[in-house]
Amino acid sequence: MPTTPHTERHFGGSAVLRDVVIGMADGLTVPFALAAGLSAAVSSTRLVVTAGLAEIAAGAIAMGLGGYLAARSDMEHYAAEERREFEEISELRDEEVKEVRGVFGAYGLKGPALDSVVEAITADRTRWVDFMMRFELGLERPDPKRAPISAATIAVSYLAGGIVPLAPYMLFATVAEALPVSIGGTAVALLLFGGVKGRLSGAPVIRSAVQTLVVGGLAAGAAFWLAGLFGK
Repeated sequence: MPTTPHTERHFGGSAVLRDVVIGMADGLTVPFALAAGLSAAVSSTRLVVTAGLAEIAAGAIAMGLGGYLAARSDMEHYAAEERREFEEISELRDEEVKEVRGVFGAYGLKGPALDSVVEAITADRTRWVDFMMRFELGLERPDPKRAPISAATIAVSYLAGGIVPLAPYMLFATVAEALPVSIGGTAVALLLFGGVKGRLSGAPVIRSAVQTLVVGGLAAGAAFWLAGLFGK
């Protein structure tokens, strides 16, 4: 009988998804909280828009720079560990061989089969170090282009998220008109974003959507309450 080919579906953009989540989540939440907080203390939409745009610009730059530095730090950490592994297989060869045997032994390999695999791995220094990086330290070689891509992804996601709660203040003349529209629009955006995030990451869609909404709502509610408290 002909068999149906088995196709495994995995999401391959985990690093990009992580950056989008970081940027969009903060972009929706922080400007929303700021706008809601200012709405409790001021009546001018112009002031809310000015402060909001300044926060979005500063936040996008700061978040993007943070993503860049984090990616660079990953590269530097990997390079340092790789150098250390090269030194260890030269100076502590017997110990490193035992570690290779231990990795395969943990999977039930033993006897001549284990000896053959260990010999094949340790015959080439580069292959050996790559193996140790992956299976001893759990490190994957970072993409050298990752830092600027990460910075741009986080910054653009933050900008896109930040415009959502701020847009109503650009369209309506008073804070009283803009605030409920901003709350409703941001709530929908948080739900949609949380759902998409859950879908891509494999988490329950509804739970992810509700969690994202609750976090954004709590942040905005706290800012609104504090601004109203101290603005009186």
